[in-house]
Amino acid sequence: MTAPLPDSTSSAAASAAGATTVAIDLGDRRYDILIGSGLFDDASTWSGLPRAAVALIVTNDTVAPLYLERLKRQLAPHYKQVESVVLPDGEQHKNWASLDRVIDHLLAGAADRKTVLYALGGGVIGDLTGFAAAIYMRGVPFVQVPTTLLAQVDSSVGGKTAINHPRGKNMVGAFYQPVRVVADLDTLDTLPDRELSAGLAEIIKYGPIADEAFLAWIEANLDALLARDKSALAHAVKRSCEIKAWVVGQDERESGLRAILNFGHTFGHAIETGLGYGEWLHGEGVACGMVLASELSARLGLMPPAFVDRMTRVIERAGLPVVAPRMPIERWLDLMRVDKKNEGGEIRFVVIESLGKAGLRGAPDALVAEVIEAHTEPGQR
Repeated sequence: MTAPLPDSTSSAAASAAGATTVAIDLGDRRYDILIGSGLFDDASTWSGLPRAAVALIVTNDTVAPLYLERLKRQLAPHYKQVESVVLPDGEQHKNWASLDRVIDHLLAGAADRKTVLYALGGGVIGDLTGFAAAIYMRGVPFVQVPTTLLAQVDSSVGGKTAINHPRGKNMVGAFYQPVRVVADLDTLDTLPDRELSAGLAEIIKYGPIADEAFLAWIEANLDALLARDKSALAHAVKRSCEIKAWVVGQDERESGLRAILNFGHTFGHAIETGLGYGEWLHGEGVACGMVLASELSARLGLMPPAFVDRMTRVIERAGLPVVAPRMPIERWLDLMRVDKKNEGGEIRFVVIESLGKAGLRGAPDALVAEVIEAHTEPGQR
């Protein structure tokens, strides 16, 4: 039986550091998401974490100049050695070569089974570092330190770790939970506008799949979110994490309920893979994918056409794409068949059954083609 979704205040608490804390309840693997400003430089943020001789920070060449030395200073009192691996930035580097660099650094140094990995960056770094932690010596602890809005509200939470394969996004990975997530809202001050919008896509997603009132709040507060108002961002991150914590707590390994978090992702992953990793940001693919998934929901008779218009408006207001790129329909279908939700070769989509409630449905290829054509500019088909 599915537990009820907590309201927007019941599952969060204030921590000693002055942050809001949202808990992921997985029994003995329970962990906290800390959300707030000033967390980086608060010593209590880093207290109570696993201790070891070595800590390894994995980051990229965009984030490193901004935050690497600050994090090293905070960790220095807790570890004999604080080392770092700086990878190239971009989705196209979420691959075996980058993973091998992390593993090679661990093997070449004094890393043992107690070594703690810190993922400092966005979703690419978080996913890759988590996967490295899952497979090094069959599992070492890791901490998520997300510095993008998308990572703070989605990819850093819930234990999905992976790298990409040329044939499909996130197809090589493991479920492996962090021991803490530190979402310092101040890191969003340095986030490019395009990345901020990409993060808003994952925030918008939570409304139609689980919380109609949250969707209305997003629509009313979208200008404040785009202006990086800290109060608005704090609420958006907290509520997004509450919803994801509720889902993950009931279905950690995506055997059922957790699939609803992939609203827009089947179409979106096809866009990312089909265009080449990095051409569209993940959040941009998800945004356009949500428009297509909303259209599919309407054409299956589940939602009225007005819902498609509503989703298109809020996504467009967030500065995100609502028109699909040009790809042959067979290419679309081939890419979407490489999807972890599929069963027996049938493409399954997350659709909205009623506002605030999502489900998984199959759809005939011909109907899917109509959906894509409806949201691709005529000159692009």
